[in-house]
Amino acid sequence: MEIDHQRWYQGLGIRLSRRQYDPLIPIPAENLSIVKTTCADFRPFPEARVEVITDSPGRIFDFILGSYGVIRNPYAALAFIGDMRQPHVQEAVGYTGEAVVLEATALNLGTCWVAGFFSPAAVTHRVKLAPYERVLAVSPLGYPLAEKTLAEKALTGFANSRKRKPLTELISGLSEEQWPIWLKSALEAARIAPSATNRQPWRFFIEEKAVTISTDIGKLDFKVSKRLDCGIAMLHLEVAALYSGIHGRWELQDSPQVARFSYA
Repeated sequence: MEIDHQRWYQGLGIRLSRRQYDPLIPIPAENLSIVKTTCADFRPFPEARVEVITDSPGRIFDFILGSYGVIRNPYAALAFIGDMRQPHVQEAVGYTGEAVVLEATALNLGTCWVAGFFSPAAVTHRVKLAPYERVLAVSPLGYPLAEKTLAEKALTGFANSRKRKPLTELISGLSEEQWPIWLKSALEAARIAPSATNRQPWRFFIEEKAVTISTDIGKLDFKVSKRLDCGIAMLHLEVAALYSGIHGRWELQDSPQVARFSYA
């Protein structure tokens, strides 16, 4: 399955993390089937896959019952799974998982990347894993409440989820005057990608005909891989590039670099 850049590009700017869902509105079977098809067909990295969970998905999030960030009333859930034998599994899962998230967004469904606070046992009870696989993150799936609850607003404020570092703090290499016209919008698309506690760990090194994404050197990781976050940013950058008619390829790299996007 190719990247559906026309469809997914529209979701880059409107995707918001939502934690509270309407229990009275089920996901139509047709839409749930589309999400499942995306999970099955979008497999650019063999070490990463996504599964849809419909069996009591709320149990997955009982781990934080009583917290103001608790997930309530999801109709389904997504499990982002990686083959831990592979060195680049984290970025592969982030990239692959965000494709499914953007497809869900195109269907007007709410999502929320959750990597640190969920019940692995509840997931593995519902998803068959190979011995070498691990669930790296999950997401609720459903129709969010029309208005954010006070709890959601509080959590949004805590994470400063709408405040982001300016692009100037994230880039190095060639000056903006030397960039092709489309590149700034692609970098902006990567800049607004979701990340754990909105930490935005990605850095972009601009070369002629290439962009390298690396992790920052900050020490806070919240037990969630920064490379997973960077995988999400990779997908955003490529979707925006394709939307501008630019085709490129990723070369995965060793830490602190994550991947290099080269284009003609």
